Amino acid sequence: MKKVIRLENLDCANCGMLLERTIAKIDGVQSATVNFMAQKLILEYDENAVGVLENVKKSAKKILPDVTLLGL
Repeated sequence: MKKVIRLENLDCANCGMLLERTIAKIDGVQSATVNFMAQKLILEYDENAVGVLENVKKSAKKILPDVTLLGL
């Protein structure tokens, strides 16, 4: 399943790269791509995997507490 999530308060490209790499390691995530200029995260994940979206949200909040994921 593919989901586009808007990122609010993402203020540097390196933070976007960190977010992308962290989310890509979550079980059930097939790919995670951050577009810094568009302030979006494109997430592809296994819809049958349990808790993927909640884990994405927790991981993002842990490494980038000021960034808000909208539409998750």
